[in-house]
Amino acid sequence: MSLLTDTITRIGSLDSAAATAAQARQDVLTKPQGALGRLETLSVQIAGITGQTRPRLNNPAVIVMAADHGVARRGVSAYPSEVTPQMVLNFLNGGAAINVLARHIGARVIVVDIGVAANLPSHSELIDRKLGMGTADFSVEPAMSRAQAQQAVEIGIACAYDAIASGVDLLATGDMGIGNTTASSAVVAAITGRPVAEVTGRGAGIDDAGLARKIAVLEQALALHRPDPRDALDVLTKVGGFEIGGLAGVILGAAARRVPVVIDGFISGAAALIACTLAPSAQPFLIAAHRSVERGHDAVFAHLDLTPLFDLGMRLGEGTGAVLGMSLCQAACKILDEMATFGEAGVSGKVEG
Repeated sequence: MSLLTDTITRIGSLDSAAATAAQARQDVLTKPQGALGRLETLSVQIAGITGQTRPRLNNPAVIVMAADHGVARRGVSAYPSEVTPQMVLNFLNGGAAINVLARHIGARVIVVDIGVAANLPSHSELIDRKLGMGTADFSVEPAMSRAQAQQAVEIGIACAYDAIASGVDLLATGDMGIGNTTASSAVVAAITGRPVAEVTGRGAGIDDAGLARKIAVLEQALALHRPDPRDALDVLTKVGGFEIGGLAGVILGAAARRVPVVIDGFISGAAALIACTLAPSAQPFLIAAHRSVERGHDAVFAHLDLTPLFDLGMRLGEGTGAVLGMSLCQAACKILDEMATFGEAGVSGKVEG
């Protein structure tokens, strides 16, 4: 049995007993029932995911998958592919936005080279799982082989398992790769069936001509390859990216180990579509952090029946929105665990709201 198949079979359902107990505790905390809104339902979901009535999330980490895309040569991005290795080094040196926000909440940043189109110098904090020097240009040929697609997902699973084995109890997904919104739009269009123009945005900031070119390239690629929306590996093979597959694996690995996984923006959303097409049972384990400016993100939420925690107009990637979402997960669990009940506080059980 492959690692992918074994992982999918290990994904169970939410622990209803833990979720019910968490809801019962929420109902007797010193506040009107439901007064803390999404923080309450989030804590109950996390109880169901972890199987703990009063979960504590003390060791968060974000896994940033980095890879390049052959389709970037078609002029679909505002930046050249040389930026990808430069930004990976920035991550490793602690100078990127994801490093700042991860430090803010006390999260580790785990950086994985799964397909950067450059030979990166060895670094103690870099996990080298390179599948190739970026994907092929999927406007003319499949992005990768099916074997590579499965490998990408399994690399993500292994990275999630390793992080959890080291004590991580809350995971977030992050990405880096020039051209990755193009691949993500292709994945989203293929799986949701939405028109390309409806799920394709400006990425890092292309102009009107660049957006028109990006849409045309995607329509050409999807017409050429006709990926099967029911076969996630086929979609990943034909129009995906190594980091998208890797992040799908992180999602599946976290779900199999009953660890909450906070999904970042559009690229992570495409990965979530891959993951949940492979294993629909993974959906209840997902926590959508934020709504990206990237226009296709709402199609992801609709298809997966997810509601993001916040909307700050962000579109950076790297896992930046996800680590902020982690902070809300921690806050929700602390409310559930640390707040006094009416009985404990000696407060009358009826509070006017």
